[in-house]
Amino acid sequence: MGSIVSAIMGRVFGVRAVTSPIPRLSYSSHANRAMQVKKLTTHVSCISGKYLNGPQRGNVPVDKIPLSVPFKEYSPINYTAPPVAAGPVWADKDITSPKHDMKFNYQDGKVNRVSYYGAYDVVDGFPMNPVGRTGIHGRGLLGKWGPNHAADPVVTRWKLDANKNVVKDAKSKKPILEFVGIKRKDTGEWAIPGGMVEAGDTVSLTLKKEFGEEALNSLEMDEEKKNKVRKSLDELFTHGSTLYKGYVDDPRNTDNAWMETVAVNFHDDSNAFDSFKLHAGDDAGEVSWIAINSSIKLYANHKQFIETATTANNAHW
Repeated sequence: MGSIVSAIMGRVFGVRAVTSPIPRLSYSSHANRAMQVKKLTTHVSCISGKYLNGPQRGNVPVDKIPLSVPFKEYSPINYTAPPVAAGPVWADKDITSPKHDMKFNYQDGKVNRVSYYGAYDVVDGFPMNPVGRTGIHGRGLLGKWGPNHAADPVVTRWKLDANKNVVKDAKSKKPILEFVGIKRKDTGEWAIPGGMVEAGDTVSLTLKKEFGEEALNSLEMDEEKKNKVRKSLDELFTHGSTLYKGYVDDPRNTDNAWMETVAVNFHDDSNAFDSFKLHAGDDAGEVSWIAINSSIKLYANHKQFIETATTANNAHW
């Protein structure tokens, strides 16, 4: 994905709802002080081509992405994937009338409909993607109308040699970080083992739960190993550094539903997980410690999160 710039793009609709305050995470460290909460002014993975296991997106020229730019010819197909349209417990009901009772831009019961991006427009009852057009209307594969909140735990450690010495890059002379990555089953790309923040859950709970389920596969361990993992996770996840909070350039995004995340770095300085073998959970094809450098290719915005973690830890990139 291209670099993210900090300018905020204009919006075509003048009437906005007032947002409720966004709760802050309690994580803090030197990385937080350096963190830049940036705003996407364009997206790349969701403006052309075929939607994941779905129809062809309408073509959106880059200069026509902002809603503030007139685009009379724009007529996107309306698509909500069958598994979402079937109405599972984690998905919203379909919007059939602008008089629906969903409270966009607010905490709506247990569902957080507040965007990290700021107030988004609601037109004819539909929430509008704050970054702009995507070539497809509806929810696609996403369960919620408007922002779909996720949490991405970036678990890192120093790469060690056979003698347990930290390995440094030959050119930069900086120590090399490794992070826990999973290979997604839907796209085949390597990613951070994150997941959706379920209604009523906190971001901090989701960070720990998703790492345990996707990377350590703790649900399949015997009770003794589970207790050992829980203790290590509790210790590691007590202190984290927020790397990013905002919109995600995700291939599942549509004009009316989009991904947002909080990415937090948990650095395992004591190599507590050395004694645990990584196992992939249900949503992951593979899981591994991956050495970090600038050539890695990752899903959605994940490379940006990893780069921020290496900068915060003064590691090789």
